Amino acid sequence: MRRGLVHVLAWTLATGAAVTLSWWGVHTVLAGTAYDPPRALPLTAGDVPTGAPKPPTASATDRPAPTPSPASTEPTATPPPSRTPGSPAAPSRSRPAASPSPSGQVKSYDTDGGLVVFDLGRTSASLVSATPGAGWSMQVWKTESWIRVEFASGADRVSVFCTWHDGPPRVEIGTY
Repeated sequence: MRRGLVHVLAWTLATGAAVTLSWWGVHTVLAGTAYDPPRALPLTAGDVPTGAPKPPTASATDRPAPTPSPASTEPTATPPPSRTPGSPAAPSRSRPAASPSPSGQVKSYDTDGGLVVFDLGRTSASLVSATPGAGWSMQVWKTESWIRVEFASGADRVSVFCTWHDGPPRVEIGTY
C-alpha cells in the first residue's frame, strides 16, 4: 500500500512539474506578443448590395455621441456602432491609412461565411477587410493578379475570388 502511494505521489509531482514548465515556456514566448483584432470598414447605404438585409440602425447598447464642451475646440468622433447578436463585428478603427487607388471603388460582398471588402481599381484590386461569420474560419491567398478569401465551417465552404489578370477586377462567389 505504501509503495503504491509513493508511486502516485511521484507521478503527481512529475506531472505537476511538467505542466508548470510547459506553461512557463508558452507564457514566456507569448508574453511579448500583441493581438490586433481584424479591422473592418463601416458600411454606408451605397455599399450594401441590392437585396441584402440592412444592418440594424440602433440597439439597446448604443451610446449617444459625446457632446463637446464649450472650452474644447477639437471635433469629437462618434463611437462605432455596437455589435448586436447575429450582426457582423463592428469596426474597431476607422479606415486604414493606405490610400485607395484614384479610380478605386470599395465594394463589400456579404456571404453565408462572412463579409469581404475589396478596393476595386481599374487594373488591380486590394483586400480591405475580411471578417468571418460566427462559427466560420477564414483563409486568404494573395498573388499579383488575384485574391481569394475562403470561409469554412465543417464541410461547408464559401470562396470569394477577385481576379484582374486579363482586364478590370471582377469578383466571383462560389459555394461548395
